[in-house]
Order: sequence, then structure tokens, then C-alpha cells
Amino acid sequence: MARARLPPLNAIKAFEAAARLGSFTRAAEELSVTHGAVSRQIRLLEEWLGTRLFLRTSRNAVPTRAGADLLAEAGPALDRLASASLRVQSGIARGVLHISALPTFAMRWLIPRLPELQREHPALETRILTASTPAEQFGMDVDVVVSGPARQPGWVGSRFLGEAYLPLLSPGLMKERPLRSPPDLAQHTLLHAATRRQMWLRWLTTAGVPDLKPARHQVFEHFYFAIQAAIEGLGVAMGPLALVSDELREGRLLAPIKEPAIRTRGYFVYASETNSEAPATTALRQWLLAAGRLAEAEFPAYLSPTRP
Repeated sequence: MARARLPPLNAIKAFEAAARLGSFTRAAEELSVTHGAVSRQIRLLEEWLGTRLFLRTSRNAVPTRAGADLLAEAGPALDRLASASLRVQSGIARGVLHISALPTFAMRWLIPRLPELQREHPALETRILTASTPAEQFGMDVDVVVSGPARQPGWVGSRFLGEAYLPLLSPGLMKERPLRSPPDLAQHTLLHAATRRQMWLRWLTTAGVPDLKPARHQVFEHFYFAIQAAIEGLGVAMGPLALVSDELREGRLLAPIKEPAIRTRGYFVYASETNSEAPATTALRQWLLAAGRLAEAEFPAYLSPTRP
């Protein structure tokens, strides 16, 4: 049958409600319209079909034989249409998604990219909460946790972004005190984050200078303070490439020593087992996986080629 010959949907809805309920008045109440609107829609449908659908001799809305035939098909058809619409709506990422993230990651990576998520999923609203440790994050009342590798009963995780750490400094400091090899760090202030106190020792050990004595140490409460201090020329930070990609690309930070790079397992997105397949959670996870791939594609520009 040609779909161009389908009758008006509003007229079908008015007819189906009146025939099923046996009353134009009750149909109007169900559809939240006036009695007159129901009458007009049914007259429109009768004119479109070329036949009467209700007996005019009855005070109730009693269908004619043609009306009864149409009702037998219209009711199930409207039910199928409503069911299909519900399935489509349930697959759209919508509502408010509460996300817990580490402070530096939220500030320097997640929030700058949120406009992309909003463009892809305009019906999805996010609430970002921060905590400094995975234990604190998983204890929060949130839908999703973005953190490092963790084992938490009742939660499932997917890795979406790797990480590599290298010494970072400003162009001005590089000009004042060139940094060409690990021993040159003895002339510099090493900037530390209290949440990653062992990262410098790990890098110096891997670089073969575990006993190196820098000019001084300076410790900051949060990682993003240490990164900002490096941008301002206060010293050399052990920086995660993914979180300083803009500064590296724009030349506000330099990574002159290409190796060794301390690689970590990076960042994971976790959702509770009962919520992991919800449309909003799935949308966020897929978006993070894609954004992570793009971010990792920039790493080779700052790392030494892999040796055979």
C-alpha cells in the first residue's frame, strides 16, 4: 500500500480513543483536547475515508461496521508506534550524568573537551565532581568515575587514555638553563605534586641518575599547580603529556628530553554494573574512547622513536 494514502494521524488517534472508550467526551479527556476537537477530527477522517464511522442514532459513540473494522487495526497500530517511539527515546543519551574525576584531569583534559560531548549529545547534561583519590571517588554518589586503574567490586571499567611522563619546562627557563640530558637537572628546581611524590624518583632512576641532587625541590598540593608553576618558569615538572598537549603544541612548555618516558596505565572510565549499559553511560564511554585515541595520536611527536 502506498504510504502517501495513510490517513491523518491525529484523526486516527481521536477515532481510536472515541471508539475504544465509547464516548467523544471521554476521548477528549484522554487526549487533553476539547469535545469539539474530537468531533472535527472524526469528521475529517470520515471525509477522508468516504464513509461514516459512528452510528448517529446512538447517544454513545458506537462504531459502524466500517468503524469496527478500522478500530481492530488502528488500536494495535498505535500501540506498535508508541512502543517503537519509546525504544528510540530510551536509546538517546539524555538526563543528568554525575561524573567523578581527578582534579587535574578534570581541569586540563575533560572540561576543555566537554563542548564536543555536548554537540554530539545535546540532551545529555553532565555534573563534574572531583576527588583526589580513587577511594574517595568510588565513595561518591555518582554515575561514572574517571580515574586511574582500580579494582572496585560492582564497577566495570574501560581504559580510554594512556599516559606518558617527561620533564617539562618553559621556553624561558630552557634558554636560561638549557636542559639537554638528565644530569642537567642538577641546575634546576624540581616541581612535585603531593599526589605523585614518587614520579620524579621513578624517572631519575629509569634515566640512570637516581642520586641526582637538584638545585632545590618545590612541592605543590595538586598536580595542576605544579604544571602551572612549570609554565611560569619556576622549575621543571614531571608532566603527563595528555594533560599538557595544548601547551606543548603552542610552545608554552617544552619536553626537551625525549627519553625515558614513564608510561602508566593511564585513565579508565568506570560505571556500576547495574548502570554500565544505560544510554547516557554508553554515550560517555564511547565518546571518551574516541577522544582518548585522538589524544594518544599526539604522543609520538614528543617521544623518541621506539628502539628495535
